[in-house]
Amino acid sequence: MSDERPTVRPVTLSRMAELTHACEAVSKSTVDLEDDLEVSHRRARETILEAKRISLLDEDDSGEEPVYTTTDVGLSFLSAIRDEDWSQVSTILETRSPHYGTFIEVLENVENAGLDTLLTQLEEAQEFSPYSYNQTSVEVLGDWAERLGRVQRNAFTGNYYLVDQAAISANYHYLLLDVYDDLEERAGVDLRQRYLSIPRLREETCERLGCTRDDFDAALLELCRQNVGKLELSGAPMDTAAKDSALGIKRIALSEEDGLVSTSQSTQQVMAGVEQFGKKYYYLAVHDRDIEYSQEAT
Repeated sequence: MSDERPTVRPVTLSRMAELTHACEAVSKSTVDLEDDLEVSHRRARETILEAKRISLLDEDDSGEEPVYTTTDVGLSFLSAIRDEDWSQVSTILETRSPHYGTFIEVLENVENAGLDTLLTQLEEAQEFSPYSYNQTSVEVLGDWAERLGRVQRNAFTGNYYLVDQAAISANYHYLLLDVYDDLEERAGVDLRQRYLSIPRLREETCERLGCTRDDFDAALLELCRQNVGKLELSGAPMDTAAKDSALGIKRIALSEEDGLVSTSQSTQQVMAGVEQFGKKYYYLAVHDRDIEYSQEAT
């Protein structure tokens, strides 16, 4: 397998972490890493080569067969993972991975984009470089960024967008009303409803603001608290609506069992409502549009 490859290799973030961890204390050969990671020779090689490209591993080929050792960059990568500092993990990848760095840079410029638009922008950005992108590589990079909390993806439309931890602004309530109106209008005159799905409101609002889903939930609950009688939380669980969500929420965490990290993906998290005083709500109704929102009260 050639060391030179224009696209990013299809390597998961968790496997990259486990590989770097495996070479931390002692140098390992490819065969050693096949056993440690319980993967095929080909899968071990592509993970090694991608880890080398982003400076997580160093190769020593002075012996009968090459062995690999975690670099200082790799040690910083592992330290950030153990601290669950996912923002720092992303920063390391942005700096060291030419593909990931450009992926984030392009999203900063386009704000939000579907797969086709993003792929076109990436190809233009890398036109005069030795690197290239295809659908698989965009999905690989998107997976890394989602799990690290750097990017979110609208679970209904598939659009990618960067997350800003300070995205909830003083005009949050106006934007929420705009989203509410847009969703109601899309339903058509005959299907307009007073109660709209909180999961759909969440996904659309998060994309427009670039806020995290948790921050959206906290802001919505506070907005309802400040506007009692004007906004109403209501509804039963949306058991049958999960099929409308094409994508699940991807996460990474320190493993409590075997391995360094564990990953998950769930559409149930997408379809979750908000919780207040031990009760969960799945719909929002607007009874009076003259609402106020004060962040000082939060």
